[in-house]
Amino acid sequence: MANVETTEVSQLARQARKERLFTKINKASGWLDALGLSWVTPLLKIAAGDSLHEQLGELKRVLLVPLIGIGAFLVLWGVLAPQVQTSLGAVPGPAAVWSQALNLWEDHVREREKASDFYARQDERNAKLEAEGKADKVKWRSYTGKPTYIDQIGTSLITVGLGFLIATLIAVPLGIASGLSRTFNGAINPLIQIFKPVSPLAWLPIVTMIVSATYADAYEWLSKSLLISAVTVTLCSMWPTLINTALGVASVDKDLMNVGRVLQLPTWKTVTKLVLPSSLPLIFTGLRLSLGVGWMVLIAAEMLAQNPGLGKFVWDEFQNGSSQSLAKIMVAVFTIGIIGFALDRLMFALQRAFTFSANR
Repeated sequence: MANVETTEVSQLARQARKERLFTKINKASGWLDALGLSWVTPLLKIAAGDSLHEQLGELKRVLLVPLIGIGAFLVLWGVLAPQVQTSLGAVPGPAAVWSQALNLWEDHVREREKASDFYARQDERNAKLEAEGKADKVKWRSYTGKPTYIDQIGTSLITVGLGFLIATLIAVPLGIASGLSRTFNGAINPLIQIFKPVSPLAWLPIVTMIVSATYADAYEWLSKSLLISAVTVTLCSMWPTLINTALGVASVDKDLMNVGRVLQLPTWKTVTKLVLPSSLPLIFTGLRLSLGVGWMVLIAAEMLAQNPGLGKFVWDEFQNGSSQSLAKIMVAVFTIGIIGFALDRLMFALQRAFTFSANR
């Protein structure tokens, strides 16, 4: 009898542990989905002892079917690409593009090795001069090698990040004011409708002239070309955030606003305690849209402003006209797409972290 009771207790304990494990997996699944890793959830549930047939069906939906789609695209690309002839030769297939991606990475590694050797020689020379008592002749110089493809990706991310930050700092306060005040909304709405459709190619000459007249490369990390590209990104990407913020604020429950008036909350507390928490889901939707628009706009802005990012890389390869240029441009296309997807997933994860509606 005691053995039977012990067995039952052990089974109940195992069942409780299993339920706790599935609870943790279900909580993690939301984050995995936000990061584009929803296929990990079925694998975790299979490992935890869930129904194999059910989870394999889910795995097929979230992993196998997308992989089949990607595989079909690669096959069609590989078959059709050699049949299209351009001034630079046949359109490169998947193998040629992958080869150029590896070459770009190897170029980056070689350039970093050159930079390391340069700084090692500089340190050695300066140490020798100091040992000889010639400290006045010690000189420190930065490595001036060409930026690699990886460096250009970093420059583009810094540029879009700066433009997106400026857009957010402008659009969110304006959106809150527009949502709270019909008068202000009536005044600003015509401007939004006029400037929202304007192309970055139209903004760029204006931004270039203004920045050139008012900014003279005051900071080493903030070159004129980077600032021009960032401001262009700001002017094109701020509108989704502004519109969605205004819509979110205007949609706040009127009873909630009336409670704030009854309690005589100051405007700042009304905004921070009532308005923002209620409108965060729509604000984050606007931020996601703005970041996507900014990333698309960035490439065109960098091409014309000659900011040393992905846009300039694409333009330089187009101007270069070598047999490898088209494959390198296609590497840049895939890089732009993958980074755009990663940025969107990052914003979605932040939305889940900071909004109640996404975590219910």
